[in-house]
Amino acid sequence: MTVLASALDTAGPDYRAHREAMLGKLAALDTEHAKALAGGGEKYVERHRGRGKLLARERIELLLDPDTPFLELSPLAAWGSEYTTGASLVTGIGVVEGVECLITANDPTVRGGASNPWSLKKALRANDIALANRLPVISLVESGGADLPSQKEIFIPGGAIFRDLTRLSAAGIPTVAVVFGNSTAGGAYIPGMSDHVIMVKERAKVFLGGPPLVKMATGEESDDESLGGADMHARTSGLADYFAVDEPDALRQARRVVARLNHRKAYPDPGPAEPPKYDQDELLGIVPGDLKIPFDPREVIARIVDGSDFDEFKPLYGTSLTTGWAALHGYPIGILANAQGVLFSEESQKAAQFIQLANQRDIPLLFLHNTTGYMVGKEYEQGGIIKHGAMMINAVGNSKVPHLSVLLGASYGAGHYGMCGRAYDPRFLFAWPGAKSAVMGPQQLAGVLSIVARQSAAAKGRPYDDEADAALRAMVEQQIESESLPLFLSGRLYDDGVIDPRDTRTVLGLCLSAVHTAPYEGVRGGFGVFRM
Repeated sequence: MTVLASALDTAGPDYRAHREAMLGKLAALDTEHAKALAGGGEKYVERHRGRGKLLARERIELLLDPDTPFLELSPLAAWGSEYTTGASLVTGIGVVEGVECLITANDPTVRGGASNPWSLKKALRANDIALANRLPVISLVESGGADLPSQKEIFIPGGAIFRDLTRLSAAGIPTVAVVFGNSTAGGAYIPGMSDHVIMVKERAKVFLGGPPLVKMATGEESDDESLGGADMHARTSGLADYFAVDEPDALRQARRVVARLNHRKAYPDPGPAEPPKYDQDELLGIVPGDLKIPFDPREVIARIVDGSDFDEFKPLYGTSLTTGWAALHGYPIGILANAQGVLFSEESQKAAQFIQLANQRDIPLLFLHNTTGYMVGKEYEQGGIIKHGAMMINAVGNSKVPHLSVLLGASYGAGHYGMCGRAYDPRFLFAWPGAKSAVMGPQQLAGVLSIVARQSAAAKGRPYDDEADAALRAMVEQQIESESLPLFLSGRLYDDGVIDPRDTRTVLGLCLSAVHTAPYEGVRGGFGVFRM
């Protein structure tokens, strides 16, 4: 039997302590998510409702098939910046008329839905996901265009949004724009470059330049309706393909457009799958609050894969990395999970071979992070840790099967790269609330800087100020600690969201379903040179 046996003591003090620590982090996460849900705040929400309009997430809810999930992406974008958490844009994956779609919706309660630098990054990430997974894109538009005070950070890179729409269309991936309000200046090209366009009567305003700009540029007197109203675009310019009498009607028509797309998944759904043998609620008590304490990743695997059934690969070799085969919601997967944190040469070679096997068999890979990086020291350098670590990173970088990554604990140094961090383009990457990621741990980084400074002073024959050194170390530790936390990293879109551990199986199942919309094939021998 290959069903994993759990050794987790749910009645023990360690489990209770880990669980309490995780619940505390989840409570803090809920507070930050609430800021994104609040949009521009009560005043602007009420103003928007007073105009008879739906909120961004209400529009999404009416668009989706009843009782189907919505996997919201990057909800904490712009966290910790001068901009509103959520970046005035909602993005995610949901099912419309049985078709998985990538949905974006401007939040007009935040500066009229204007795009700031983080909105742009979030929109571009959504387009990348749509293109990689062949997901139709539905844009729910109500935006005044660029947030002008930050135009220097938006204008030049912002053209990529329109480029992406044309590339999606050229690739045969449908794009649909539903315009509920303003779609002005550069924003006019969202409907202008979409395959299908729906506009709401007396609400949609689509023009390159509004009446004030037209007056200044040409001296012409005009009004919103004649210049860019839905009726004009439906009857005169032809920009609107469908004319909706109100917002619910627009969303109904969008559903009908999707129903007629004839857009099919590359792979059939696998059907019902056996749930894990163990309670997913127990995932809260597995990872210690102190990431220096190791944990067994098999306890996580046992609570997310079908039937807790896991065929481990090379279980006696390179034991700091657990590898093996399983299924998740019926989809076959290969799993790489860090066991004790440090990656040695054996783990690196084991990973490279496992990744090659997955590519030979066209099996997606799931990376579960808890690594402090590759081992350092004279013995390991002489043993070839650089070339062996490079072998693993080479395999990850050239692998062609879809990759999914979840940061469970630590994800430091080049180990983050070897485990398919953001720079290695996993289809999706999520983090647990207690995860951390940086070039190294705060204490290690501060200690390195201290040693270098001390050596520099000695080389110059100067006395070393130990008191100043202690203050520097404390400052650096605090800075690195704050910059390695999930909220900070998610705010910069280095992941696709910070998730409740109990939702891991569901989130990964939704991702795997989306991944199987597009055909894929593993690389056959096309890796770079492995230094042996």
